[in-house]
Amino acid sequence: MKSKPIYIEIPILAPVEKVWEMSQDPQLHEQWDLRFSSITYLPKESADDPQSFLYENKFGMIRVAGWGVSRGTHNQKDGSKTSSLHFGTDQKISPIKEGKGYWKYIPTNDGTTFLTQYDYDVRCGIYGKLLDLLFRPIMGWATALSFDVLKQWIETGESAKSQYLRFFTSSLIAILFCFIWVYQGLVPKIIAQHPDETAMLSRLPFIDGQGAVTGVVIVGVLEIFFGLLWLVYRKKRHLYALQIVLFPLLTFGSFIAMPSIFFHPFNPLTFNAGLWVLTIIGFVVTKDLPTAARCRRNRKVDST
Repeated sequence: MKSKPIYIEIPILAPVEKVWEMSQDPQLHEQWDLRFSSITYLPKESADDPQSFLYENKFGMIRVAGWGVSRGTHNQKDGSKTSSLHFGTDQKISPIKEGKGYWKYIPTNDGTTFLTQYDYDVRCGIYGKLLDLLFRPIMGWATALSFDVLKQWIETGESAKSQYLRFFTSSLIAILFCFIWVYQGLVPKIIAQHPDETAMLSRLPFIDGQGAVTGVVIVGVLEIFFGLLWLVYRKKRHLYALQIVLFPLLTFGSFIAMPSIFFHPFNPLTFNAGLWVLTIIGFVVTKDLPTAARCRRNRKVDST
């Protein structure tokens, strides 16, 4: 079965000419498009010739390079523009063998609707098609995220580099908090059932010995659930805001339940203080974070 082409659409509050400039200038394009590390235009013999170029992307130690041909632009009577593209690579490490697509710029009352559709053939036969079941959604996500980075660069003036720095910083912090909450809930509370965990709960007047053991397990399950939220919940600022309040409360509760624990190495005061500061940093950097969710991923269906 043939794979569905990748389609991405986003409204941008800027005229067509501005969006065209930011996407057609190779030095600007390579800054906001996550799929490319560099784009180099090759000389043309005449102005009417198609524009050939070389592109490159780096994933750590892995380098993928390829070629492309922009086959011209078309100015429509309504002011819209279209740029078609033919691209590919001979490197066997790349799942993409060869593909075609286009960019379209449609003027609106508020600015421009910027959209793309592209498709590609994979190499390695059935194995390449199986790999593409994972690779194609990643390509769609990367394209959509890149379009939103372009949108915010044009509309707010924040550079693509700054947006990506905030995006990946926030992602790393979210993964760290996921690990911390899941670990703290699973290992000391459920697997080891550490005596200090049970002792703190048992000091509450309405919990007896066995109830404290059960309570620790329940708290562990809740911590695991909260940790997993950091992976699946999109509005991370809600989680950061909750933690800004939660960490001081947990620290105070630990002190009331077992003051002696604050003399231990890596105690709740130093541990929670570090996480509290990191939470504030995460809350700040996630404001107006670029997201693929702002893009339309399917064509509009004409009901007429």
